Amino acid sequence: MPPAPAFEEAAAWCRKNPDANVGLHLTLTSEFPELRWKSLTGHPSLHDASGHMHPTIRDFEVNADPRAVKREIRAQLEAVRRAGLSVTHVDNHMGSLYGLATGRSYLPLVLWECSRRGLPFRIFRHIYKSDKFLASIPGAEEKLAPVTALADALGVAIPDYLLTHPYQLEEGETYDSFKRMLIGKLYELPEGVSETYIHPAAEDETMSAIIPSWEKRVWEYRLMLDPDFAYALRDAKVVLTDYRYVKAHRRRPRLPATFKLLRHMTGKR
Repeated sequence: MPPAPAFEEAAAWCRKNPDANVGLHLTLTSEFPELRWKSLTGHPSLHDASGHMHPTIRDFEVNADPRAVKREIRAQLEAVRRAGLSVTHVDNHMGSLYGLATGRSYLPLVLWECSRRGLPFRIFRHIYKSDKFLASIPGAEEKLAPVTALADALGVAIPDYLLTHPYQLEEGETYDSFKRMLIGKLYELPEGVSETYIHPAAEDETMSAIIPSWEKRVWEYRLMLDPDFAYALRDAKVVLTDYRYVKAHRRRPRLPATFKLLRHMTGKR
């Protein structure tokens, strides 16, 4: 996250661990009241009244000048290059570039920039019907189809599925119930490359003071060290992979994808 305060520290770690699977998390929002950051380019439309990036994706979509967004995205890509990092993929903080709040999507721009650099992007090809959140979005499959067609036409590799779960601490949720939920997902994975997410963190006084639902991040750290989770990975015959595999094996032929994209653009199927 180039605009975030710990970017230089993270970049130094990446340079010492060049084989790590590390992506660029394009960051256009700053959501925590006690931990704010500014854009790299400083355009006023990218900031709220406090001078920091907008706290919500709606604020960002409504206020950001598209030309400023383009410059900021390129500045963040350039920041990782200047830092000497060879990232394996690109994704997006809070989904601010997806057009989720108002329909103002920057995905074509992001996919073009990924295509120029040979980088995969973290958008998903299919919606897994058992994923309650994604499957509940009206018209999600129809909205996703032209995006994946564009990714394919541009030669941008993408994974097959994203499996979601709530970021925040749910009412009555415990470490054991959270663990059961994620282990359950391992036994129900669809065929293909699936991704889910965690935000693991060791318990820390500063984090607990500024990050909502910080306890869940501690649980996620604990889960990755839990022998029950390690056993479930083996028992469910899950093969762990990374975005280097996605780049090598999840690109589609570009010519058929271009014709598919044209059909979407003309309203034909």
